[in-house]
Amino acid sequence: MKITSTSDWRNEIPFETPMIVASVVPGDPTRCSVCGGDSQLRARTELWAVKHRHPNQHAGFVRFYCQAHLPVLERVAPVETRRTAARAERAAAVRRPAAVDAAPRAMCPECFVEVSATGECGMCGRQVA
Repeated sequence: MKITSTSDWRNEIPFETPMIVASVVPGDPTRCSVCGGDSQLRARTELWAVKHRHPNQHAGFVRFYCQAHLPVLERVAPVETRRTAARAERAAAVRRPAAVDAAPRAMCPECFVEVSATGECGMCGRQVA
């Protein structure tokens, strides 16, 4: 069985980025998720939609917030950016000498392979000087 995610309006929202609810999904007035079910209905232009990450749901979940309850979201660099930076640091730490500095090796004129230190081609047996 293959599990796939559905095509949904929530897929278009980036994670941890506040967006006006009316620009994401139009509809009737609704409530802030923190104010609760007893609170007054608010126009969708007054509410913010934030998509949060969830450990068990890769698509995350969306909550609507009024201005008073809008969470303070810290900006975190994307995972790929952090991985790329770590790779660059490791590569800078381990620098190899340039290939130009290495002495050229003898090649067999028949097989076009490098010959061993003895000067004998491993493919055809020809002696290369």
